[in-house]
Amino acid sequence: MDDFLKRAVELSKQNVDEGGHPFGAVLVKDGEIVSEGVNELHIHYDASSHAEMLAVRRAQEKLETHDLSGCTMYASGEPCPMCYTVMQFAGMQDVYFAETVEEAYDVGLTKGKEIYEELKKPKEERVFQMKYRPLEGESSMERFRKRNS
Repeated sequence: MDDFLKRAVELSKQNVDEGGHPFGAVLVKDGEIVSEGVNELHIHYDASSHAEMLAVRRAQEKLETHDLSGCTMYASGEPCPMCYTVMQFAGMQDVYFAETVEEAYDVGLTKGKEIYEELKKPKEERVFQMKYRPLEGESSMERFRKRNS
């Protein structure tokens, strides 16, 4: 286990040396590395190009499945809420990380901790407000229900 976590940290350090943020991820299944990723925000104009997100995308493509249950994520840093969510959607259950969102916050990488704090608040108290606006007519959820019943 520690070898995979050390690999994630090694990837994150290499990424810092190349101008990126200190995040690396290694996705493992049955004791073998399936995919890896580093934070690529310094390369792409894509807010979702986080290490864990890229490792999940690459693993799903390689394994040709959305279901990554049975896989374990090793991350240099505690996954942000977005990465946490994508791992949940992919069916993953085990994640190990070497540094916390508080440690990231302390070096100026504040978003992860800020969003976790925001999500603790009731919806009506959040700074980022999403607004519900139902439309008339058949909804996409109704169509999905009909198709799958």
